[in-house]
Amino acid sequence: MDLQLTGRRAIVTGGSKGLGAAIARELLAEGAAVAICARHRDELEATAEELRQTGGRVVAAVADVTSPDQIQEFVDQAVGELGGLDVLVNNAGRAHPGNFGSLTDADFQADLEVKLFAQLRCSRASLPHLRAAGGGAIININAIYGRQPDPDFFATSVDRAACLAFNKALAMELAPERILVNSVNIGFVRTPQWDNIHQRRAPQLSEDEFLAQTASGEVPLGRFGEAEEVSGLVAFLASARASYITGASIDVSGGMGRYV
Repeated sequence: MDLQLTGRRAIVTGGSKGLGAAIARELLAEGAAVAICARHRDELEATAEELRQTGGRVVAAVADVTSPDQIQEFVDQAVGELGGLDVLVNNAGRAHPGNFGSLTDADFQADLEVKLFAQLRCSRASLPHLRAAGGGAIININAIYGRQPDPDFFATSVDRAACLAFNKALAMELAPERILVNSVNIGFVRTPQWDNIHQRRAPQLSEDEFLAQTASGEVPLGRFGEAEEVSGLVAFLASARASYITGASIDVSGGMGRYV
């Protein structure tokens, strides 16, 4: 299937590793030019160099998505070097396990900043450039906990529900401008974020043992997903083949979501 992404210009936040790097790699393979950002320069530069081996156009800049000024600087640099913008992938985020009793106000605030407010601010900074291009796509990476709360991921459950409301409201507002807004909601997907959860919950188990044990009672397919099983859907939603899809909330979770 030709996704017709050749010549498209995309931003992927949190693009130095895990799901963000996989999304950037997928978009490049489909012919898009990509700008990525992350907080840590060494990881970012290593990933950018690996991505450039594909022969595609890659822009990389250090930026913390909890900083409005750094978001604006990154978007301006990306647009300047890519020559415009057609696709924004709001991928940056982190896992912050904990129940209501263990989480402080500061924990909730930090989680909101890196999830809801990062999506809001990156979208705001990108909109003038998407409009200048005559339309485009915003793809928000969220979690099924926004629809199926888990008390052990209390902050994520609350914050991702807000992200899903933001996704729907923004899709409705921007539809007349041909800017499509969709959410990809992941379940248990193997990313570096799970390393910290592994060490906190069961350091005595190997990584494979921990992931298998975690998935066994939660995921109907019985395993963690891989980043590449998410990135393909993101590329599709960024493409002309998805031109009549907006306001959608699509799970990639191995059947984990227990709702209709």
